[in-house]
Amino acid sequence: MKTIGLIGGITWLSTMDYYRLLNQKVNEQLDGVASAKLLISSLNFEEIKALTITNDWDALANIMSSEAKKLEAAGAGCILMGANTMHHIADQVQASINIPLIHVAVETGKQIVKLNLKKVALLGTKYTMQLPFYKNKLAEQGIETFIPNETDMEYINSAIYNEMGKGIFLPERKAGFIQIIHQLKAAGAEGVILGCTEIPILIKQEDSPIPVFDTTAIHATAAVNFALNN
Repeated sequence: MKTIGLIGGITWLSTMDYYRLLNQKVNEQLDGVASAKLLISSLNFEEIKALTITNDWDALANIMSSEAKKLEAAGAGCILMGANTMHHIADQVQASINIPLIHVAVETGKQIVKLNLKKVALLGTKYTMQLPFYKNKLAEQGIETFIPNETDMEYINSAIYNEMGKGIFLPERKAGFIQIIHQLKAAGAEGVILGCTEIPILIKQEDSPIPVFDTTAIHATAAVNFALNN
């Protein structure tokens, strides 16, 4: 079994989910009391949030690359960045290390293709929804991406940074997300990507009229498959 290197703390809530899922999925495959071999570098989300808001992607790339190199030097066989938004600088991070960085959008696209879906909605931070890095990876697999309107994007982004990142998951916010999903379905979306690692804590499959793609679970599963089969 290879060791999985996780850059976490972005946020600590989703990092807990990654830790749980990575261990559960290793145990599902190996049985007994098997658990994942993990190295975790946990960052201060306040610093990451500030740099994201100011669009200082070079500084973010430097931070993520530095942490990835530390994890590689400590023995990690692959790297996960535990936040969808940080995959905007995934290419720079990958270039800084000699082990695979498992890309959340690539792995999510694979799962969408398995269901033969061609049009999906993408929910996440405004950076994930507006910047091309996610849509481009999906387009490479023949998938068209729908995003919410400007008002709904601001609603989602505010909920992520001002509530969910603090561990606040309100019933009224859940209702708002569900309404947005229904609107995107009406616009033609065949599935919805929960493209922020906090959103799957709020929204489950039973809340959606179309298939949901839990990027935290997809990302963790891909890392476990790599660790056990390479």
